[in-house]
Amino acid sequence: MGPVQIEPAALHAPLWIHGFAESGVSFFAIILLRYFLVAGGVWWLLYARRGLHAGREGDHRRPDRPGEIRRDIRLSVFSAGVFALATAGVMTLHGLGLTRLYSQPQQYGWWYLGVSYLAVLVLQDGFFYATHRLFHHPALYGWFHQGHHRSRQPTPWTSFAFDPLEAAVQALFLVGLVVVVPLHLGTLLAVLSTMTVWAMVNHLGLDHLPLRFPHHWLGRWVIGPAHHSVHHRRQRAHYGLYFTFWDRIFGTEDPAYAESIRPAP
Repeated sequence: MGPVQIEPAALHAPLWIHGFAESGVSFFAIILLRYFLVAGGVWWLLYARRGLHAGREGDHRRPDRPGEIRRDIRLSVFSAGVFALATAGVMTLHGLGLTRLYSQPQQYGWWYLGVSYLAVLVLQDGFFYATHRLFHHPALYGWFHQGHHRSRQPTPWTSFAFDPLEAAVQALFLVGLVVVVPLHLGTLLAVLSTMTVWAMVNHLGLDHLPLRFPHHWLGRWVIGPAHHSVHHRRQRAHYGLYFTFWDRIFGTEDPAYAESIRPAP
């Protein structure tokens, strides 16, 4: 009988690292491809196809658009890397049974899918408001948020342009969320898709959409391009991601904006 070979657990560590690295590279490619497809498609549809001067006159001065776009894309590549590592981390934790992600809808009931989706949006919005406002503090601004504001006039390319440290903070929130809160895989995907679409819409700028979009009966409670464009021009106002109520509660909603969306009698 030959010698018994015992494989120490430590020998498996490189396999975990190899799997994590492979997942990270795959997710990086997927996230970056999605960014270029969505941002590039919207840019072509609303900007490039109609020319850089398209839109209502007088809304903004024309910035150094090509230079700003290059900076936004560069930051977005770094952000894609950060979110890819976070996603690979979530998958690794899930494989170890350390997350609350589940795949069978009936495990918590079908009603929980909708409730958990809305709850996560509210939690994420509150976290984003608090950290976003904190990152505007002079001691943190240059490290966490200055890159995003180098574009004076936001475009679809700006939607993902975060400084690496800010991207890491937002990614860690999502990692912590799946460890604590039971979430269906479809619900998590819906939250991530909502975040992507909402960020894209909010950075379209005032010059390519009606001023009152999307201010119908829900307009006072949800954030749109007009709301976020105010933040890019006056950085002491409008810190929310999805909803306006945090700005209203903490007094950071611009009074002129609130008056501009007031329904006509």
